Amino acid sequence: MTTIARSSTDAGEISARRKQLSLLILCGAVFLDALDISLLGVSLPSIKTGLGLSDGALQWLVSGYTVGYGGFLLLGGRVADVWGRRRTFIAATVLFIIASLLGGILTSGALLIATRVLKGLAAGFTAPAAMSLITTTFREGEERNRALGVFAMTGAGGYSFGLVLSGVLTEIDWRLVFFAPGAIAIAVLLAAPLIKADAPRSTGGPRQSFDLGGAITATLGIMALVYGLVQAPAWGWASVETIGVLAGAVLLLIAFVVIEGRHSSPLVPLSLFRSRSLSSANLVSVVWAGSTIGWQFIATLYLQEALHWSALKTAFAFLPLGIVIVGVAKFAAGPLVSRWGIRAVVTIGMLIQATGVLLYLGVGTDSSYALAILPGIILHGIGNGLVYPTVNIAGVSGVADERQGVAAGVITASYQVGAGVGVAVLAAVLTATAGGGAGDVSSYRWAFLVAGLFSLTGLAIGFQGLRQPRPAAAAPAATGAGAERAKVTAEH
Repeated sequence: MTTIARSSTDAGEISARRKQLSLLILCGAVFLDALDISLLGVSLPSIKTGLGLSDGALQWLVSGYTVGYGGFLLLGGRVADVWGRRRTFIAATVLFIIASLLGGILTSGALLIATRVLKGLAAGFTAPAAMSLITTTFREGEERNRALGVFAMTGAGGYSFGLVLSGVLTEIDWRLVFFAPGAIAIAVLLAAPLIKADAPRSTGGPRQSFDLGGAITATLGIMALVYGLVQAPAWGWASVETIGVLAGAVLLLIAFVVIEGRHSSPLVPLSLFRSRSLSSANLVSVVWAGSTIGWQFIATLYLQEALHWSALKTAFAFLPLGIVIVGVAKFAAGPLVSRWGIRAVVTIGMLIQATGVLLYLGVGTDSSYALAILPGIILHGIGNGLVYPTVNIAGVSGVADERQGVAAGVITASYQVGAGVGVAVLAAVLTATAGGGAGDVSSYRWAFLVAGLFSLTGLAIGFQGLRQPRPAAAAPAATGAGAERAKVTAEH
C-alpha cells in the first residue's frame, strides 16, 4: 500500500512538473510573438536607409505582420482543435523560423514585407494553439487563472523587451532584428516535444467536415478589415479605396456568419456567442487593445516629435510599462480574479488604465518625464496587468475542451482588430486636429482623450456584460453538445 501511494504521489509530481514545463515553453512562444511586434520600432530608420525603402513600404513592414496575424487567428484556432494543438504549434513554429531567417538575408523590400506577412500568418497559428494548450492542460479555476496570468505577463515582457532590444541590435546591424526572433524560435522548437500532449480526441461518431467556406470568408474578411484600417489614414477615410475595402470586409464577414449558421461543423460555432460574458469579453478586448496600442502609438509620436527624444530614449521611457504589467499580471491578476471575480477586476483595471491615459491631457512641450509622463505609464501598466489576463480568462471560461482553440483564436483576433481600429482612429484624430504650429500639442491631447474614452467604454461593457462563471462541480456530467450548452448557460 505504501509503495502504491508513493507511486501515485510521484506520478502526480511528474505530471505537475510536466505541466509547468509545458507552460514555460508555451510562454516562450507568446514572448516571441509579442517581441516580434515591437522589435522593428527603433530599427525602421536604419532599414529604410539600408534598403532604400519608401515610407509606405516601411509602414508595411509593421502592418504586414498585423494583417497576417489577425487574418489567420480564427483558422489557426480551428486547425489546432481539429489537427492537434501541439502538432499545429510545432508546424507553425517551423514556418516562423523560415520566415525569420529569410527576412535577415533578403535585400528586396517587397520580399521582406512578404516574410513579415508570413511570420504573422505563423503567429496566427501558434498563438491560439499555445493558449488552448494552456487552457486544456490546467484545470478551470484558480490553476488556469494563474497560468493565463503568467502567459499574459510573458507577452507583456516580450513586447517591452523588444523595444529595448531593437535599439541594441540596430546599433550593431539592423539585420539582427530579423535573425534574433528566428534564434529564439529555434530554441522553442527544440523544446516543443516536451509540451504535454493533447488529450486524445474522440473517434466515435461521424467524421466532421472542414468548414472551407467559413475559413476563406473569415480569413479574407479579417485581413480586409485590418488592411482597410491600416491604410485609411493614408488613403483618406472617405476615399473610394477605404470605403471599398471596408465594405468588402463587412460583406465577407456577413457571409461568414451565414455560413457558420448553416454548416454542420462550423469554423466558429455561433453558440459561443450565446454567452453574454464571452461576447462581452471579446468586445472589451477590442476597445482595450484600441486604447492601449493606440495610446502607445500616440505617446511615441509625442515623445519623439513634440519633446524631440531619440528613438532609443523613447524605448527606455516605456520600459517601466512592461515591468509593471509583468508584476501585476504575475502576482495580482489571478488571485484577484479568484477572490473578486472577472467583472470586478476588469472594471477596476479599465478605470485605472483610463486614468493613466487621461493624465496625458496635461502634457506640453516641456513636460517632465518623472512628473508628467511616468505616472501615466505606471497607471497604464497596472490597468493592463489586470485587464489583459482577466479578459483572456473570460474569453475561454466555460468553453468545452474541443473548442478551446477557436475560442482562443476569437479573443486574440479581437485584440488584433482592436489594435488596428485604435491606431487608425487615433491617427485620424491626430491629423484632423493638427495645424496649431510649432509648440502646439493640442492634437496629441485630443488623441489621448479619445484613447481614454476607449478605456471608459471597455469599463462600461465589462461592468454590464461580464460575469464570473458559476462552479460546475455539482452538475451532472455531460458530454458533447449537452456539455457545451451547460457551460455556455452557466455564464449567463
